[in-house]
Amino acid sequence: MNEYGERIGKEAIRFERILPGPIERIWEWLTDGEKCSKWLAGGEMEFHKGGRIELVFDNAKLTPHDDAPPEKFKQYAGETRHVGEVVEVNPPRLLQFTWPDDDGVSEVTFELAEQGDKVRLTVTHRKLQEGEKMLGVLAGWHTHLQIMQSKLTGETPPPFWATHARYEAKYAEKRIIRARAIIWTFFCHCDFVSVAQATMSRDGFCA
Repeated sequence: MNEYGERIGKEAIRFERILPGPIERIWEWLTDGEKCSKWLAGGEMEFHKGGRIELVFDNAKLTPHDDAPPEKFKQYAGETRHVGEVVEVNPPRLLQFTWPDDDGVSEVTFELAEQGDKVRLTVTHRKLQEGEKMLGVLAGWHTHLQIMQSKLTGETPPPFWATHARYEAKYAEKRIIRARAIIWTFFCHCDFVSVAQATMSRDGFCA
């Protein structure tokens, strides 16, 4: 299983994690406000189609000894709130909801599947902005899921913002590597005009 999130379309990413079961335990960590606040965000949730779902973030409190966010994420220092809507719910296997923020409304899907005594969690985030914004979202999910995994296994997670910065840099590096590979492929098979046009038409990013 790939540790890193994968881009599955122009505006969508996906993560997979294998977590210790049973499935009902992981469902609680996704839907119980108190447990969800330990790794992602707290808040009240109404589990029916069209129900209200509140996401109250305070990332620095998720891990011990954390520092302030970097300048470009300073708006996320302290508590931030988002209120979305449940699109679909099927306990304990599926939860889909909208996630509004300053850039528009995206959509998150949690899917659970039993795998022996483990549980496969698939997180899909759709309707995202491309470019630097997507790098931040990839790093965010990677960090939040690492915190969840650590707490489920009784380990102490690393500081949130330091971990986020490290993974954001890794995803940026993967984007550069992918862009170079695309350019080289066109260089080997197309003329220079095609290379320039293809490079300008997309950011060449795939985690």
